[in-house]
Amino acid sequence: MSVQKSGRPIVWFAVYQLLWHLLLPLAFIRLAWRARHSIQYLGHLSERLGFGYTKPIIQNAIWIHAVSVGETRAAQPLIEAYLARGEKILLTHMTLNGRRTGKKLFSSAITAGQIRQVYLPYDLCGPVEHFLKTFKPKLGLFMETEAWPTVVFRCAEIGLPLFLVNARLSQRSAKRVQSFGKAGQALFQAFAGVLAQTAFDAERYQQLGVRNIEVVGNLKFDVPLDPTQLEKGCQWRTKLESSNRLMVCAASTRDGEEAIILKAWQALLLSNTFTVPPLLCLIPRHPERFADVANLITNMGLTFRKRSEWLDTPDACNGVKVLLGDSMGEMALYYSAASLTVMGGTLLPFGGQNLIEACAAGCPVLLGKHTYNFQQAAIDAIDCGAANQIEGEILLNESLALVEALKSCLQNGEQLEQMAKAAKQYAVDHQGATQNILTILDRQNHIFN
Repeated sequence: MSVQKSGRPIVWFAVYQLLWHLLLPLAFIRLAWRARHSIQYLGHLSERLGFGYTKPIIQNAIWIHAVSVGETRAAQPLIEAYLARGEKILLTHMTLNGRRTGKKLFSSAITAGQIRQVYLPYDLCGPVEHFLKTFKPKLGLFMETEAWPTVVFRCAEIGLPLFLVNARLSQRSAKRVQSFGKAGQALFQAFAGVLAQTAFDAERYQQLGVRNIEVVGNLKFDVPLDPTQLEKGCQWRTKLESSNRLMVCAASTRDGEEAIILKAWQALLLSNTFTVPPLLCLIPRHPERFADVANLITNMGLTFRKRSEWLDTPDACNGVKVLLGDSMGEMALYYSAASLTVMGGTLLPFGGQNLIEACAAGCPVLLGKHTYNFQQAAIDAIDCGAANQIEGEILLNESLALVEALKSCLQNGEQLEQMAKAAKQYAVDHQGATQNILTILDRQNHIFN
């Protein structure tokens, strides 16, 4: 395979660029299709092609790329640490929800000109080149799993240090990279360094031939929870407990999982296990699916209320079996109000969503077997008693294992209380990734300078 000095595989890269040019119209068609839900999907289209940036243009900034909501929230402690040092931040995203989240989290810094938000351009040579020449960042930090070949190889060629931080790599993803042979390995070897969440992740990157790897922990443990939401959630919980009602949160659920959960909830309610029926708070991961999930709840004959349609009091859910959490940015509220969380993405093979935020709010977690996106976090949470894992197989048409797991947890108040304490302690014990990352990047900065 012919390779340039940067490590860029010439033939493979040429094919990759050709595919991008052929598929580019589909990318814009997809945005137009999603604009059915929000016209904002068509906003800042020129940024997708690397031009049309409004002034002022910040240069010599720390460039942090957080593709969507989860990565943007995970980057919060790192961004705040750099802002405290007086650095300016170029914050890029690929999704509308990621951009909205960044705007909400850092509105004052954006207004003050300390942070500039733009979309990362599509991974074509021209747009990427114009983006880099426009902003001229001094350091690039890509969050978690992002590795766009054109960006990564070009940064290596021009000597811009680009690190993969809070990096994770599941066994499944590692096999996918390996399937591209030397081209896939060259991509990750072109990063200036990889700062991995766990030893599992570091080992997989090493197997790809990456040499500059350090294990730093998970930034998500350092993300602060909104105190206003925590207080409101505690008020909800107090009100629910006054009527001896428990709330179970099914958080960040994915397509197909809601049907499993709702079927299990029907069975749980029909079992007459509880004098006062518990309340299910169902929160789909993707906002564009809120309407579909509402229709699913209706079709299954369960009474429900939408979070968007009632005031901040759980009295509105009296006589209701399900609360549909159709709001954004309120997970801390839901977790602090709940006695137990069923973590989405773990019931079907999606790899699992972030269980750390639930634990930080003191909410015990129930996990399915699919936790490869948070492998070490899930193992540690189970080991310390903050989480339980469902025994048995969960299929699309079979919810028995979930029903039994819910009964086992909810019927044992003392166990739930112990799990809640363990969850909070677990979240505290694993903090520190932000400082680890800053220390390593400061050391690396001396090398590059």
